[in-house]
Amino acid sequence: MVKPNVPALVLAPMEGITDAPMRALQCSTGAFTHAVSEFIRVSSDALPSKIFLRDVPELANGGLTPTGVPVQIQILGGDPELMALSAVAACEAGATSIDINFGCPAKTVNRHDGGASLLKYPDRIRGIVAAVRSAVPVAFPVSAKLRLGWDSINSIHKNAAMAAEGGASWITIHARTRMQGYMPPVFWPNIGQVRTELDIPVVANGDIWSFDDFRRCRDETGCLHYMIGRGALADPLLSCQIAHELGILKGESSTQIWKDDDWIPLLKGLIRYTDHYGNPQPTRNVLRFKQWLKLARNHGNFQHFEGIKQSRTIDEFFEMLSTAVAVFA
Repeated sequence: MVKPNVPALVLAPMEGITDAPMRALQCSTGAFTHAVSEFIRVSSDALPSKIFLRDVPELANGGLTPTGVPVQIQILGGDPELMALSAVAACEAGATSIDINFGCPAKTVNRHDGGASLLKYPDRIRGIVAAVRSAVPVAFPVSAKLRLGWDSINSIHKNAAMAAEGGASWITIHARTRMQGYMPPVFWPNIGQVRTELDIPVVANGDIWSFDDFRRCRDETGCLHYMIGRGALADPLLSCQIAHELGILKGESSTQIWKDDDWIPLLKGLIRYTDHYGNPQPTRNVLRFKQWLKLARNHGNFQHFEGIKQSRTIDEFFEMLSTAVAVFA
């Protein structure tokens, strides 16, 4: 999926946000080279194949979104044997690539030996990656997602080396520590330092909110590979702008200017993909729309959140959104 000399733009996993319908919608533009699933937790027992089929329905379609974009399975846990057995089950369910989460900063996850808590134990990172790597077919890539460290931005050098030594095909680095959570600043130059130290691709991640951010990240990291998540949702044009710059989307970059009423067909597209996966939940759709548009208000240019936040049904939501957009047209 990620190759040394081929640019990549990856859709980040975001718990409770980038589920199968959202992955389908975001990947429908052709901007993303692959997507990563929300993490699937491996705790006291190895997971059976049916869990992966339930949580990542793209596996029933060869591991692809409806527009043919590959989806990589991400697993999270601290026991090498259970992680390895679960990875095998994921492959039996149809997965063709495994990502290991060493970056989740959530306190509940970290208290139970998962995510970023492993950043304190470099040897365990190597052991988990090696166990998964040896368990799944050789042709199936195994990658790792890390932060710069638990509380030090310099820990990434050792942790990244251990992931590579364990057999990771590539690593993704979020340019913050676990203690930072999502607070600024990001330390993109540290990603660039690691990139020069390893013989595997390094994917840069963290705080790419705009095209100018992308260019600064590229300048400071020297990377060919990038992962974006929140930025792609806050600015629906961003992924295509980056993909054109990287040569993933061919031809001249679009000069489209995002208009407020462009949100209406985009959000209706999410409903269609929700229906496609056979899980229509009108009330949940409204909550997801609000979650998305709140992100776009906080980090993008959406100015009408106050006008839609009281909506309760799909019809009411679109009526309020249409009214809010018309007032400012």
